[in-house]
Formats: sequence, structure tokens, C-alpha cells
Amino acid sequence: MKTLITFYTTLILSLGFAAAPVQADSEIKAPQFHLNRVDNTGSVRLSDYRGKVIYLDFWASWCTPCRKSLPLLNELRNELHGKGFEVLAINLDESKEEALAFLEEIPVDYPTLYDDADTAAAYELRGMPTAYLIDTEGKLHSQHVGFHPRDMPGIREEVLKLLKATR
Repeated sequence: MKTLITFYTTLILSLGFAAAPVQADSEIKAPQFHLNRVDNTGSVRLSDYRGKVIYLDFWASWCTPCRKSLPLLNELRNELHGKGFEVLAINLDESKEEALAFLEEIPVDYPTLYDDADTAAAYELRGMPTAYLIDTEGKLHSQHVGFHPRDMPGIREEVLKLLKATR
């Protein structure tokens, strides 16, 4: 079953359709989580990042658009990290080994976590990759389903607006 879902998700998202951000209700708090890092070097709680703008990215090694999104998100994170921005990536592979192999090929500087599907269910994922922009108060700002490199200017603009609103 997972193979069939993987196939169709990859097919649809690899056709080049980029999903526009879906605005979330600004009063909805992002579901909390406490997850281990993929590399077993500790754990992370979403609440650890309160006061920062968070781009919460759900990804998997089999997700074709993720091969493009992770490096571009890494660049954005490194550019804006000192201004109060962080990317948190949650991997949804069946095993940590699959995620680690992917990250050896495409390394990132931001925290990469491993989910047993409970967090993905709490966020009601609709496709891969899916990301949520969370404001400094822990509220959902927007949701991004799918990814195309041309999405990055809009994502960057959203992040900058949220960072500016906190000053």
C-alpha cells in the first residue's frame, strides 16, 4: 500500500505542479511534538523554538521534490538563522537508515527529526513534501503542499514578513 501511495504522490508532485501556500487560521496553535534526531544525537521539542519563526518540513528519502527542497531550505535557513528563523525537518521514512543515507548525499545544517507517523497525523499531511510556517507565538501561519524551486522566493518573503512582525 505504501508503495502505491509513494508512487502516486511522487508522480503528482514531480509533474512540476507547485502548490501555493494555504493560509492557516492564525489562531490555531501548531501541534506540539517531542522527536528524536535522525542521527540519535538527542531530541527536539517544538516548544524549544518558541520565539522563532519555524519552517516545519515533512520529507522522505523517496520524495523526488525533497531532493530539491532540502538544499534550498538549507540556504534560506543559513541566511536567516541569526535573525530568528529555523527549519525543522521531520523525516517520514520507514527506517532512520533511509533518512541517514539521503542526508549523507544531501546534508543540511538544520535539525532533522524522525517521526513514527504520530506527528504527521497530528498535522494532517495531504502530500509530500508538506511544510508549515509557524510564527513566533507557535501559531500556524501557512501550509505548503508540494515543492518546486520557484516556490522559494515566496517562502522567503513569507518568512521575512513574519520576522519583521516580531521586531
